[in-house]
Amino acid sequence: MKLTSVARMGGIFAAAVGLTSAGILALAPIETRAQAPQPLKIGLLGGLSGVYADIAQGQVEAMQMAVDEVGGKVLGRPIEVLSADHQNKPDVAAAVARKWYDEGVKMISGLDTSSVGLAVRKVAQEKGQIDLNVGSATADLSGPACSATGAHWSYDTYALAHVTGSAVVKDGGDTWFFVTADYAFGKSMEDEATKVVTAAGGKVIGGVKHPINTQDFSSYMLQAQASKAKIIGIANAGGDTINAIKQGGEFGLVKGGQRLAALLVFESDVQSLGLPVAQGLVTTTAFYWDQNDETRAWTKKFRTKKDKVPNHTTAGVYSATLHYLKAVQTAGTDEPLAVMKKMKEMPVNDMMTKNAKLREDGRLMRDMYLAQVKSPAESKGKDDIYKILATVPPEQAFRPLNEGKCPLIKN
Repeated sequence: MKLTSVARMGGIFAAAVGLTSAGILALAPIETRAQAPQPLKIGLLGGLSGVYADIAQGQVEAMQMAVDEVGGKVLGRPIEVLSADHQNKPDVAAAVARKWYDEGVKMISGLDTSSVGLAVRKVAQEKGQIDLNVGSATADLSGPACSATGAHWSYDTYALAHVTGSAVVKDGGDTWFFVTADYAFGKSMEDEATKVVTAAGGKVIGGVKHPINTQDFSSYMLQAQASKAKIIGIANAGGDTINAIKQGGEFGLVKGGQRLAALLVFESDVQSLGLPVAQGLVTTTAFYWDQNDETRAWTKKFRTKKDKVPNHTTAGVYSATLHYLKAVQTAGTDEPLAVMKKMKEMPVNDMMTKNAKLREDGRLMRDMYLAQVKSPAESKGKDDIYKILATVPPEQAFRPLNEGKCPLIKN
């Protein structure tokens, strides 16, 4: 046994006073004494800059709130939160995820942008680690790209298209033209919405695709206007949604009798547009800060960390992280398959989700909400932007298990 220099000095002293070797160990520090428990590392990988920055800002704080709620420790181990900006680039996201997993990170969440979510899902599967997708919308994450250690937490393209699309068609919007972001999310969203429109007896009469982070929508909106479609389906997100709606207004689409259906809208989008422009937009959400006393109390606490209105990605990161940490504690281990088994056995209960179950394909089966942007006259303040029109149960909002083509599901 090798003693430290302090211990060797203690040995000289001990010889002088006649201590045994056991007494020496009691007096002096030694290299073999128990080390402090290693931290449980979890990561927030978000679009913290660029077109989705307004959406992702606050996700790190939301993850930390979940950590604080369990006392900052699990299984006697301190919890360490890492964060990084994936820059909306799948290769950057995959590289960060690989590095984190190799360095001992046990769970990654956030993951705005579908192409990023799919890229990280591949790395997580390769490493056998957990990814809890909150910001990625593509329904493929619980379909062909499903994983034994992955979950899809808040919304997906199927739910967004079915809840919003069905409501719009029922309200007379039976001809559609799509303005779609040209990547995985936009394609999935347009495909799902098209199914809803045609199944309800409507018709898609055209569409146009645009690159992500587009500033000039003039040519796309002119094509939409020329189509004479009753509904212009906006199948993009973040800054692209804001620019498309603003420029659609400038070209007089709404004044000319056409309506805009933004299939994924966030509170920050509405506030950027302003209620005079955004009023009447119908959207689907997994969370609204002003739903009840519990969501209002959580939002008040959140705003001491990040003074902005939380959306369903910030609330979703909190929810996913809290459920993960509870599952680690219950499982008695951070081993991914054991933790995911507990996550699927335990109901999800928090301020935004009640008695929800994580399905075999990783889809969190939770209520969704049909919301409408208030008019200036209806609003009581800058953060009072939505009225909830309907609560849609998970069996109606999300794709049936047998239709997803998840390889984990037999027959």
